[in-house]
Amino acid sequence: PASVGFPPGHPPMRGLLGVALSARGGRYGNLYLADRRDGRPFDERDEEVLVALAGAAGVAIENARLFERVRAGAERFQRLLLPELPDARPFTVAGVYRPAAAPGRLGGDWYDALTLPDGSLVAVIGDVIGHDLRAAATMSRTRNMLRALLYDRPEPPAEVLRRLDRVGDAMADNPLTTACLLRVSPAGPGEGRRGVDWSTAGHPPPLVLDPAGGAEYLPGEPGLPLGVDPDRARPGHHRVLPPGAVLLLFTDGLVEHRRRSVDEGMAELARLAERRRDLPPRRLCEELMAHHPGDGRDDMAVLALRLPPATAPH
Repeated sequence: PASVGFPPGHPPMRGLLGVALSARGGRYGNLYLADRRDGRPFDERDEEVLVALAGAAGVAIENARLFERVRAGAERFQRLLLPELPDARPFTVAGVYRPAAAPGRLGGDWYDALTLPDGSLVAVIGDVIGHDLRAAATMSRTRNMLRALLYDRPEPPAEVLRRLDRVGDAMADNPLTTACLLRVSPAGPGEGRRGVDWSTAGHPPPLVLDPAGGAEYLPGEPGLPLGVDPDRARPGHHRVLPPGAVLLLFTDGLVEHRRRSVDEGMAELARLAERRRDLPPRRLCEELMAHHPGDGRDDMAVLALRLPPATAPH
């Protein structure tokens, strides 16, 4: 009978031509052709065509495997550069990073948070322009310099960014970097409210989620990116926030997309975040990241910081 050795019900075959799928010393299976349409037996020309097809398929499979190895390696490297966020109690803070999908695209997005000796909490998010090793190295260097400046002396975020810009300009020819730095006071002016000082360097503003409902981008002059004019004074801003409010810092990858404007992306982010304001910060970041219809061309980062709830009166 036709098709001897195949499972019952297999279409009958009277001719079979097979060749291995291989590339660069690796073998990935076999490619088969069964029965010519004209009913004639396979000949040398058919074999040549099948060998060419199998060669192209083998190279495509090998390239796909290489793509995945490079992408996974770049992602591991990028995550190693990000800090482990501290236990910032009574605050709750969490961050999530998603690398670009393209292989070898090392992003410059980063975030950090730390508690200072006076009990205040500092949070920062930034984006180094570029998607290469230089951007990743600049990101790591900038984050480390910023930590040193924050511990050096207590200063408003605007002054810290100004000093960071001057130090970075003196040390190396760095790519342009955007950043948002904020500092939450250790004790509020009353009823659990806390003062927040912030400054941005060409970066999207923080988004505040009110525990009673509503979402608002903190207004203020955005300032220039780091690396443009190190001697220029940077704008600083102040706001008092209620207990339990959430501050959301993010990079532009979370609001940019080819099919919509940045303003539309920011409006959608505010709506999504407001509906999820009661989630724990980590879950909030994950859901916002998962909802973004990213095209894989840019990395993105988001950091959420929840202020302590109001304390019950004694």
